[in-house]
Amino acid sequence: MAFVNEFKEFATKGNVVDLAVGVIIGGAFGKIVGSLVSDVIMPLVSTIFGGLDFSNYFLPLAGQTASTLAEAQKAGAVLAYGNFVTVGLNFIILAFIIFIMVRQINRLKRETPAAPPPAPAPTPEDVVLLREIRDALKK
Repeated sequence: MAFVNEFKEFATKGNVVDLAVGVIIGGAFGKIVGSLVSDVIMPLVSTIFGGLDFSNYFLPLAGQTASTLAEAQKAGAVLAYGNFVTVGLNFIILAFIIFIMVRQINRLKRETPAAPPPAPAPTPEDVVLLREIRDALKK
């Protein structure tokens, strides 16, 4: 029973719950940003560069003469460097979008007004009396 109680204590700690929430939200956020990159930004990039699609760039390693990557992969081994270029571009765009979002969040945090500083604590009565005695002795 000690093991079960120890596990229950571990699982209900604030850090574990916070981490679980962060992982779940991070996964959902990753899907949103991934969709933004693949469904919105990459088509624009493709249009800007004249419909360029890196995903079908490959080197046949088994002497294939296929025109698409899928056909070449069915016929034998290929070096699909176009997929690597596409994934690299997706990563750069994704990292840039996340950088912009974090930058804006940090800017908003700086713009929120800070709480006023707490009022100084009143001087204790014994200190006030000691100061009065000191001032009286100076005269």
